[in-house]
Amino acid sequence: MISITDIAYIAGLFDGEGSIYYARRKEKKKKHNGKGYRTSMSQRISMEIAMTDEHVIRWVHEVLNVGTVVEKRKKGLRKNGTPYLKQWKWRCTFREAYYVCRLLWPYAHTKLNKIEKIIDHYSGDIVMNNKIINLEEYKLAMSLE
Repeated sequence: MISITDIAYIAGLFDGEGSIYYARRKEKKKKHNGKGYRTSMSQRISMEIAMTDEHVIRWVHEVLNVGTVVEKRKKGLRKNGTPYLKQWKWRCTFREAYYVCRLLWPYAHTKLNKIEKIIDHYSGDIVMNNKIINLEEYKLAMSLE
């Protein structure tokens, strides 16, 4: 069980350092047999946090228990001649992103619009305790407790 404090911290971290990619569009795909291409509606859903602090990225992965952690190498040097710092990236896609969005939704601010798009994509409604919830009412109720 993930603590509310950890979820809220990750939501803040994600608001500041994270990114969400959500797109539904037509894509041309090569036909497997024969020549030419076929067109289909495709969805791309992913979430990631990238930073130089490996410990924080691994902690996020450990707490959420979804996604992957990879080293994100940046080649070359900065304008002043010093090397770039090594970055670490936590990333999840599709249903794992939906799971994370459901956790972060009550605490997100900056990325809230995209989080709600992913939740709507999978569920159609934001439901908590078998009730459709309005975010503003939920936050107000949580602050009164």
